[in-house]
Amino acid sequence: MVARRRNRIKVFLVIVFALVPLSLGFLGGFVFWSLSDLPRIKQLEEYSPLESSLVYSADNELLAELFIERRTFVPYYKIPAHVKNAFIAVEDNRFYKHRGIDFVRIFGALVEDIKAMGFVQGGSTITQQLAKMLFLKPERSIVRKIKEAALSIQIERHYTKDEILGLYLNQTYFGTRAYGIEAASYTYFGKSTEKLSIAEAALMSAIPKAPSTYSPFKNPQKALNRRNYAIRKMYSNGFITKEQHDEALKTPLPTLYNSRRYKAPYFIDYIRSELEDKYGDKLFTAGIKIYTTLDYRLQSIADEAVANGIKALNKRGRKNVQAALIAIDLRTGTIKAMVGGTDFWETQFNRVTQAIRQPGSAFKPIVYLTAFDSGMTPDDTILDQEISFPGKNKEDVWIPQNYKHEYNGTVTLRYALTQSLNAATVYLGNQVGLKNVIDMAKKVGIQSKIQPYMPSCLGASEVTPLELAYAYCVMATGKRFENTAIEKIVDRDGIVLEEFNFNSEDIIDEAVVDKMKDVLGSVVQQGTAKKALVLNRTVYGKTGTTDDYADAWFMGFDDNFVVGVWVGRDNHKPIGDKETGAVAALPIWIDFMSHL
Repeated sequence: MVARRRNRIKVFLVIVFALVPLSLGFLGGFVFWSLSDLPRIKQLEEYSPLESSLVYSADNELLAELFIERRTFVPYYKIPAHVKNAFIAVEDNRFYKHRGIDFVRIFGALVEDIKAMGFVQGGSTITQQLAKMLFLKPERSIVRKIKEAALSIQIERHYTKDEILGLYLNQTYFGTRAYGIEAASYTYFGKSTEKLSIAEAALMSAIPKAPSTYSPFKNPQKALNRRNYAIRKMYSNGFITKEQHDEALKTPLPTLYNSRRYKAPYFIDYIRSELEDKYGDKLFTAGIKIYTTLDYRLQSIADEAVANGIKALNKRGRKNVQAALIAIDLRTGTIKAMVGGTDFWETQFNRVTQAIRQPGSAFKPIVYLTAFDSGMTPDDTILDQEISFPGKNKEDVWIPQNYKHEYNGTVTLRYALTQSLNAATVYLGNQVGLKNVIDMAKKVGIQSKIQPYMPSCLGASEVTPLELAYAYCVMATGKRFENTAIEKIVDRDGIVLEEFNFNSEDIIDEAVVDKMKDVLGSVVQQGTAKKALVLNRTVYGKTGTTDDYADAWFMGFDDNFVVGVWVGRDNHKPIGDKETGAVAALPIWIDFMSHL
């Protein structure tokens, strides 16, 4: 019996020894096949993740992120130690001890899986997770695990631990379209990674395992439990003191989601549409920095002035009215503030750049500029009396009426503009020639078509507030500027891609500019814009009101800025009776200018 058992054992051992080489050969072949298409680690040297582009104001305020994946790359050496330690404590507490694969952790995970009779704990290191994110498909298979292990070993051979951890933190997805630790820090806390507290870092380390499950905005209790688990792990690993541990546990979760809302949204949308044609997808993926001309302090003042003006209109029963404001620096011709409407998040229609509206009397200064450019002076006289012109049809006759339906006879050009006399202005336009008025409009920057009939002298042809504002820049300085909004654009390495020079062209003599200031100053001192005297400094400008009070304007300037304000309804319905430029638009202008 014993001999028979010994024979069976011998046969079994022979079979085992015979099969081992075959098994090893099969296993070796399987591993070789699995690694045959392994990605090149050298690709990491060319690693360039999709990165948000950033838009800054002239006073260095971050205005917006432009992105497909919200991501801002932050170098590993700028990530605080407690942030790194939070992730190490939760994801891989032996990170600095292994070489890419942690066999101790794998064995521990295997034991836990056997106890639970299922897959409950993974053994992947941070390096393995990085390899998976960068090079492999998110599938569960033995082939992927073999590739993951091989790539991890190679990554560890070529890069330092801090470099690996930095890449991992910049690549990880944190939910709410935030990729990388920097974007996540702004999304959840509205601050950079460098400013995260211990409790905030712990929450960051808690989210990637299941971003939707552990989002503090969706599941605050689960997020709190997971964050506190991370804090305890940081303490048990010796990364924080007992006092820091206790303090962190008391810290409340964030409740305010820092969404993709822009500051100065109409302005951002304006430059985005221009840059998109030039840069394409790179505008949202290349991590470029766009430095604009906008002054965020002035933008904040403009936003408040428009909001105050709309509130005042609402109190008078004028509901659903829109307003727009544009401010331009007279030294450079650059845009400093832009409000395209009352609420960008309700309507993205930019009334500064897209609304083509009749300017009414705000266009009249171009007629007077034409006259002064031809040699006339503010003290020259014209007739303010009934005058008629053929209408569109032969049987039609057009007779311009003054606001008060009165005529003043012979008046100076200064008085005619100061009192915004329609008949006198049309008389002047006829005297200098309508064609010359249209040519002057083009010369000062009006790109919209000025219709070749006399009502155009009174602002019957439609223009945008942006066009009219730049025309007033010419009246204020004699210079024609390009409507410039960007100072420079640099790539993610700080190399300048484009830098803009704010060029201007002298197109009006200084003597003519002085004449324009004379008459536009009189509008404030003695005319329709007397309310602006409250500013107690020299300002210039012109009101504008269209038929049935559908549009209210004030375009004006001081020695530093041209500021234009428009008020109206998108559907062209009247704002309300007596809602003139002086009543509806000028108060917004004064509000803005009073803070300069």
